[in-house]
Amino acid sequence: MKTILYLHGFAGSGASGTATSMRNALYEQGVQVIAPDLPVMPVEAMTFLRQQVETLQPDLIVATSMGAMYAEQLRGHLRILVNPSFCMARLLTFGGMGRKPFRNPRQDGAKDFKVDKEMITQFREVEKHSFEGITADDRELVYGLFGDHDRRVNCQPQFKKAYGNNHFSLFDGEHYLNDAVLKKTVLPLVKQLLQL
Repeated sequence: MKTILYLHGFAGSGASGTATSMRNALYEQGVQVIAPDLPVMPVEAMTFLRQQVETLQPDLIVATSMGAMYAEQLRGHLRILVNPSFCMARLLTFGGMGRKPFRNPRQDGAKDFKVDKEMITQFREVEKHSFEGITADDRELVYGLFGDHDRRVNCQPQFKKAYGNNHFSLFDGEHYLNDAVLKKTVLPLVKQLLQL
């Protein structure tokens, strides 16, 4: 059975609709989708993800928004980055601090979390390592999908500068994925890359 590791976005969880839809669409084709809840603090999240990747050895990583910022740094693995947010520290600095609700249920039952200066500092530290040590092989392993109506984040220039245009594509959609975009854009690429 092939394995996809799905990484959710900010204030999300592994119980996101995207993860569930992918799981339902791919299970009968022999693909399991593993979608953990990411730790809230960025440094802990990166440590957790490196351990997950080492343990699971996924065939493909699919990640959205903040999760895609983390996934970009998981060198040596096939990755699809959907609307990656490489500027979380800046977004949160101007987006307001304080308690924020999770958009999906979390396994630990947490309903909300706190955005504070420490979190922003950690995002800034993690973001310093974006695009570090990219090789020609890495450029072949990373695909960037960007919604052409995304009003929340636009990190297309950073992606193109680091990875070029070969695996860059726009889709008709916004920042958050819906089932239509998943079926039309993401799943066909997943199936192509996994040779399903």
